[in-house]
Amino acid sequence: MSVRQAVAWCYRGGSISAEPRINERIRVPEVRLVGPSGEQVGIVPLAKALELAQEYDLDLVEVAANARPPVCKLMDYGKFKYESAMKAREARKNQAHTVIKEMKLRPKIDPHDYDTKKGHVVRFLKQGDKVKITIMFRGREQSRPELGYRLLQRLAEDVQELGFIESNPKQDGRNMIMVLGPHKKKTEAMAEAREAQAARKAERQGGSSEAPAEQAPAEQAPADASAENPEA
Repeated sequence: MSVRQAVAWCYRGGSISAEPRINERIRVPEVRLVGPSGEQVGIVPLAKALELAQEYDLDLVEVAANARPPVCKLMDYGKFKYESAMKAREARKNQAHTVIKEMKLRPKIDPHDYDTKKGHVVRFLKQGDKVKITIMFRGREQSRPELGYRLLQRLAEDVQELGFIESNPKQDGRNMIMVLGPHKKKTEAMAEAREAQAARKAERQGGSSEAPAEQAPAEQAPADASAENPEA
């Protein structure tokens, strides 16, 4: 298949496999062979490389197809694929995606609502997320932008231990916007959350294991009572 045919085939819905060629699928006269432990065997005929793969009970895997000659390695390909999938899964699990949360406030917000909104902002910053704070002006409030500015400054001061002003307050139509960034990176916040979860789990397991020990004396009470009263 030519390059033009391959491209046309892909546009029709086909796909070119990204899997490396292994064993009999390798179609070259000779290869540069790498042993099971990474040692350099050298350039050998393909038939010899396949013979060594059978002797070691391993697969011959083409790891550098564009080299001349291609580089092949002796390995357990099934185990290699499994370990690669596990590493990719773990990498995705630990991958940190910085999320921008949004919190909307009114310039004349009452104290209770302010405390509630501030609590959400604190939680977002602890999680390592950025927070976009939007002050919404209505009617005559638009002529008092200083109210929104003071509110944003107050909020930034209240959470300064967890975050900082990444984008200063600025007017955007009827709204005023400020962005707070977390002091901790997302990966650090995730690691701390996992540690806290493990600690709580260990504490719960420890408490459940101690419960039977506290009930032991109550179970022995009848035996002690009979010992004190021989007539019984």
